[in-house]
Amino acid sequence: MNKHVVTLLLLVGIIAVLGASFFVGGLRQDPGAGDEAFGGTDAQVTEMLDEGGARPWFGPVVELGSSELESGLFAAQAGLGGIVLGYCVGRLQGRRRVEASSATAEPAESPAR
Repeated sequence: MNKHVVTLLLLVGIIAVLGASFFVGGLRQDPGAGDEAFGGTDAQVTEMLDEGGARPWFGPVVELGSSELESGLFAAQAGLGGIVLGYCVGRLQGRRRVEASSATAEPAESPAR
């Protein structure tokens, strides 16, 4: 099969999966819920614990002003983690290449005196 055909089929598959997820998400969304329809389980558990009368053991160290700032900090943390992981994987791959090339290289002959 041609590389271009495979790439095109993969792109069509990705678009189909994304489209289906938005369609299913749109069917399940409550019209009055707004952005909270896609909320995570953390918010649901927090509501359940508040209803049950549970109190938190400790509070946050820093209160962030908005959810956008919190989301931005999370994205920065994920990006930094990806950079560190990529650096470590690159170093390990480079180390293996050097070890493989030094193991296959013939030892240098010492000059005869």
